[in-house]
Amino acid sequence: MTPARFTSLARFGLLVPVTFYLNRYRTVVWLYLAEELRQFAAEESNARLLKGRTPAQIREGQKDGLDRRPRNWRGRHIGFLTRQAGDDAWARAAAVACLLDPAEVAEVVQDPYERAHLNRRRPRLPAHGTPGSPAAERAETLMTASEPDEVAWFRADLAHTMETARRQHPAPRPAPASPSVPEPRVTPPVPAGDRSGAPDRTPSHGLLGWLHRRSRRRSG
Repeated sequence: MTPARFTSLARFGLLVPVTFYLNRYRTVVWLYLAEELRQFAAEESNARLLKGRTPAQIREGQKDGLDRRPRNWRGRHIGFLTRQAGDDAWARAAAVACLLDPAEVAEVVQDPYERAHLNRRRPRLPAHGTPGSPAAERAETLMTASEPDEVAWFRADLAHTMETARRQHPAPRPAPASPSVPEPRVTPPVPAGDRSGAPDRTPSHGLLGWLHRRSRRRSG
């Protein structure tokens, strides 16, 4: 099988890459499992694909610029991530969410606390270049679902998995703030002999007032 035939079969989606990297020219290099390629070549039904004239359907796909390699990688990688997640519904939901555009995730998971919890459980995707660099942005595009039917499938899977995650363990939320109780106002005691700060409670009317004024005149 010539390199050109191999590329046309891979772009058409008959061969599924296991990983990729970007070379120094930011060209995507797809890698495949050798055992899977040997199995593909050994299948009698694939003999017509390896020799002779390329089937018309594949030739038409080449003319239209068809390239299913990114989508096939995403499909393979989501299988790997969900197997790692096991029975943890939040980890499975985070695995699906990491291959969707954040705007798509926000439409499916509208609760901000649930989205924050998903982000905390988000699996680490392969790094390609410095964050924010052209290589990293190109890789992020390849790792994000883009075709309408693919996006719809991921969204439906995320919505279904989120239902299970909510039942399994609700997303953590901040504790409600307790109402503040004002401290009681305490009047400082007045030292003995110092009545400057205390209110004058001396009677000024009636018999008690007259006796008080009389005693003050005698003492003066």
